[in-house]
Formats: sequence, C-alpha cells, structure tokens
Amino acid sequence: MVANGTFEVELTPREDPGFPAGRMLIAKSYEGDMVGSGAGQMISKSIEGGAAAYFAVEEFTGAIEGRTGGFTLLHRGFMSGDTRTLDVEILEGSGSGELAGVSGSMRIIQDESGHRYELVFELQTET
Repeated sequence: MVANGTFEVELTPREDPGFPAGRMLIAKSYEGDMVGSGAGQMISKSIEGGAAAYFAVEEFTGAIEGRTGGFTLLHRGFMSGDTRTLDVEILEGSGSGELAGVSGSMRIIQDESGHRYELVFELQTET
C-alpha cells in the first residue's frame, strides 16, 4: 500500500555544550493519506567542506487511510557534494492500535512547494 501527502516540520535546536554533534527536537504535522503528528529528536553533524549526516527517531501518532494508531520512524541521512541519501524506515514491531503489524519505508520529497511524503507500507493482520 502507498500513502501520500504533505507535512509541516518545526525543528527546535537544543544546546548541548561540549558535545560534537547538534541536537534538535522535531515536531511534524501530517496531512493527506497520513493524518496526525510526529515528535522526535535528531542528532546531526556537519563538517568543513560541506559533508553532513543526521539520524533521528520520530514517533508518529494518528491515522493512515482511516486506521488509527502509531509507529516509530527511523531516519538516516547523508550529504556530501552531489551525493545525498535519506533512508526512513518503520521500526519493526513498533506499530500500535489499528497500525499494529505495520512495516515499510518513507520517501521524503522537499522542493519549492514544501515537504511531501510517500509511505510504502504493509499491514500484517492476525488470522
């Protein structure tokens, strides 16, 4: 199954003096096939010359195509020159409510119109 839509994101920097990476709180609002909110934390590191990496854990709470519940998204991104990778996966076993048994991955698209997502997912149901 595929869920598509848009999201708004607010990143709030946190100060961690003496630590080599930056930390931000994540607050998202999802619209479209996924309706709800995301909350999490991101750790990022940029180095001179432009390379950067980030990792985040995000908790989604809401509904997908009318099924209510939640799950955990794991983010991993890297940028250097022309190379850009971003992997966002649903943490296996993290689904709750009507989203228990969910698995899959998310593609994030950012352009001049804002942020969009494409969630490719499966729901395992008990038989």
